[in-house]
Amino acid sequence: MTRTTRASRTVANVVGALGAAYFVRSGYQYFRATHSPIGAAFLVEQVWIVVAYLVRRPAVRVSSRARDWMFAFIGTFGGVLLRPLGAHPHWGVVAGSLLQASGLAICVMSFVALGRSFGFCAADRGLRCSGPYAVVRHPLYGAYVLLQLGYVLQSVSWRNVAVMTMVSGCNVGRILAEERLLLQGAQYAHYRRRVRWRVLPGLW
Repeated sequence: MTRTTRASRTVANVVGALGAAYFVRSGYQYFRATHSPIGAAFLVEQVWIVVAYLVRRPAVRVSSRARDWMFAFIGTFGGVLLRPLGAHPHWGVVAGSLLQASGLAICVMSFVALGRSFGFCAADRGLRCSGPYAVVRHPLYGAYVLLQLGYVLQSVSWRNVAVMTMVSGCNVGRILAEERLLLQGAQYAHYRRRVRWRVLPGLW
């Protein structure tokens, strides 16, 4: 690895950690205001992501397509456009909390399975097949759907529906980009035959 490559990788990791730190700040403010278990879990998750950016293993391959990076950016940070506006039906608050708790649980299990193979844009940092990755190929994106859907049910508005649709669409683009890149290695083709579903078993 050249000095320039090492420096570029370090800069990318620090930038990613700083971006994740924005969510840590928001999570801390939310936890201070609510002292809710969900808020505490969100805060711990976001702190883990900051650390993961700083210690993740180097990628064997990384996508150089501008579109893939755009998908990654919007899919990661688009959720900040969600707002606690609109209707707040009781059933939506309850169902939303359950969905968010489920999404957080899947996130934690996925992060544990990923270890230092955490990434941002489509890249090859080694194949992971344990935990949630033995059930679907992209469990983190499924968790993001549950988290955002939970928020939308708690704050029902056309704005939030539009934001979730945009973010989920970009994450679909991320999935397709990741699979295109990972299929350059022989192991992923075998894994894809063994684990049939990408995100939601029985659907996709």
